[in-house]
Amino acid sequence: MTNELTDQLAADWSAQLLAEGYCLIPDLLPAETIAALDGDLARDFDQIPFCEGHFYGEQTKRFGRVLARSPRAAKLVQHELIIAIVETVLGPWCDCIQLNLTQAIAVHPGAKAQMPHRDQDMWRGEDRHMEYLVNVMWPFTDYTRDNGATRVWPESHGLRAIAVDESGPFETPEYGPGSALLMLGSLLHAAGANMSQHVRRGMITGYSLGWLNPFENQHLAYPPEVAKAFSPELAALVGYRQHRPNLGNYEGHCPSVLLADRPGGLSGARDALRPDQVEAVARHAFEQGRPLAA
Repeated sequence: MTNELTDQLAADWSAQLLAEGYCLIPDLLPAETIAALDGDLARDFDQIPFCEGHFYGEQTKRFGRVLARSPRAAKLVQHELIIAIVETVLGPWCDCIQLNLTQAIAVHPGAKAQMPHRDQDMWRGEDRHMEYLVNVMWPFTDYTRDNGATRVWPESHGLRAIAVDESGPFETPEYGPGSALLMLGSLLHAAGANMSQHVRRGMITGYSLGWLNPFENQHLAYPPEVAKAFSPELAALVGYRQHRPNLGNYEGHCPSVLLADRPGGLSGARDALRPDQVEAVARHAFEQGRPLAA
């Protein structure tokens, strides 16, 4: 896929996502790729206990750290078009995006419908003019109305989230492995009831503004000894980079220094500022009669 085509597709899908609160993109990855990842996680799906609590669901299994459990998960997390869409949607509100979570889910027969909710509410933000989060649902099995595919309330996002009636009509997109459902963090949604005789399995990859505290503690999920095996781009996505100005630093440096073998120790703390801040600091330094430190 060329950069021009990716940019155009990202613009088109982003427009739909911002208008409706969700979009369903077909055929992003081969079904065989998804099946291989599902196979890598089969033992975890089997051994992880059922959740506790009505929200997570007593007939549902959930587990995180998927990038550490299977290297195949990186293809979903770093999908070129998905990243481009997320950066288009969240980019106006942050210097860089971050991975909010990877979570594998298995909804077993008999699972009840989930309470309608908005994932963005985890941060208790009051400003509905901005979006904090984009979640992506990747099915490992077919997602159908019968087995409890995610229910969405169209146009229930953003400023409309304040007045939306949670008893109003919802839609239940049906799709299969290789396709993906993208949802804004402010969209009202909920897992449906699994009325089938089959387990519904899948994975969520979530992306949030880089200055937020993520849902999944990425540095515990992927400590340096694990993240060293990641590509630089993936390591940055899980938090081994600074968000300007100076957020998430390690000893005044980008935390990516923890992934490199550096003899001798670190130099002094170094500014990591936005361009407008660099200009302001340089102007102040000039007025003080001293050059700006590198």
